[in-house]
Amino acid sequence: MGQTIRRLLVANRGVPAVRIMHTCRDRMIPTTAVYSTPDRLALHVFMADSAVSIGEAPPSESYLNSEKMIEAALSTGSNAIHPGWGFLAENSTFAQMVQDAGLIWIGPPPSVIKAMGDKIEAKRLAIRANVPTIPGISGVTEDKQILRWMKDDHIAFPIMIKAAAGGGGKGMVKVESREEIPQALAQARSEAKKSFGDETLLCEKYIERGRHIEVQVVADEHGNVIHLFERECTLQRRNQKIIEEAPSPSLNEDLRNEICFTAVRLMREIGYTTAGTVEFIFDSATKKYYFLEVNTRLQVEHGVTELITGHDIVGLMLDAAEGKPFPFRQTDIHPNRWALEARVNAEDPRTFNPSFGTITRLQVPQGPGVRISQGVYEGAPIPPYYDSLIMLIMTAGADRDDAIRAMDRTLSRNLRVEGVKTLTPLLLSIFRHEDFRKGEFSTRFIEEHMDELVSRFRERDSEDEVLKIAKYVARISALGPQEWM
Repeated sequence: MGQTIRRLLVANRGVPAVRIMHTCRDRMIPTTAVYSTPDRLALHVFMADSAVSIGEAPPSESYLNSEKMIEAALSTGSNAIHPGWGFLAENSTFAQMVQDAGLIWIGPPPSVIKAMGDKIEAKRLAIRANVPTIPGISGVTEDKQILRWMKDDHIAFPIMIKAAAGGGGKGMVKVESREEIPQALAQARSEAKKSFGDETLLCEKYIERGRHIEVQVVADEHGNVIHLFERECTLQRRNQKIIEEAPSPSLNEDLRNEICFTAVRLMREIGYTTAGTVEFIFDSATKKYYFLEVNTRLQVEHGVTELITGHDIVGLMLDAAEGKPFPFRQTDIHPNRWALEARVNAEDPRTFNPSFGTITRLQVPQGPGVRISQGVYEGAPIPPYYDSLIMLIMTAGADRDDAIRAMDRTLSRNLRVEGVKTLTPLLLSIFRHEDFRKGEFSTRFIEEHMDELVSRFRERDSEDEVLKIAKYVARISALGPQEWM
């Protein structure tokens, strides 16, 4: 049996910090929040039992500052750190620093994080575990290497050049022709250096009309490696997900079982513990799937898996960190609902440009089958320094149609955000699109249908409502009571 978590520091902000704190409240574990100067009035600060300022707005001075995180934990008597997602969540150096400071790290071993953070090493380990991988070449430095590989392996355009380190859609460039290769290499190398401090690149065959399937795995320190089935995260903008669902509408039962047990086999091979996700690209034309990466952290979309299985994944991470064996086996996992998640980002739904400011009005959705994971409140500022995610909206139903109906009601009738623009109009257009409802879409769905989706926007403007009220008041003042009254 490992150590007991007495107080937990959440090394994050916004939605992930609030989510982790909810489970800690259930477990009666006191929490410590960290905040940068613009986040001093953020929701996660109010939710925690204590809070520590860790620096100014730039992430390098606050949420990415490993030393300040450790100091904050030690100064508040916190003996455990949960990184959430983003920032330091997949930083093996930080994970090792946490353990070296005598604190409990809520995550997989630092050595596993390091291996899986390198796409080249991760692919090598996947091959060793007999997991299908996308045809590709590692250590790319010049266009000649790519052209030679394409010729030798009979690979046709398009291809994808990727940063070997990191993820989140950064350092990824699609290449459609031979002439684009030099510029794509330069762009990918620049983004990789800027985002991850590592210029190493790899190149892979691009799967046309691919679908993203990821398998949620949880593992304890007693040899129990269990999958909680899969999620589909195909709908993306700029290589970043905005809609997720569980289970996947792309898979039949045989494929579902095969892909889930393939993920378990890989995680067992690499010695994984706590919660993690194995991500695959699924070629719907050939019904083949290929390994993409292992996300060595809590995923944004973990909530849809919780809705269909009933398991608290953050709670399982805490159990694993304390050395407790899971009280269930694979045969005990029986999903019995369908769940959807929409990421409400503070962005212009037409351009995806960030929208910063103050939330002047916030009406949080309620109703049957709805779960909200929010990181803001009415009156909260949206600073320009961090990720634009402000809320996750999840709905569940007996089947996919039920879940879609609940999501439509939630986005169109019950949600109201004013003061900043959000992706809500785009999300609603997607959920109402015939192809989405039929389950016929790929990673290119948004770019292929963007004009059509925008044409369906039905935005409400609070200024128009105020003018309408003013018009009624003026009419009554001038003409007296009206027939419609």
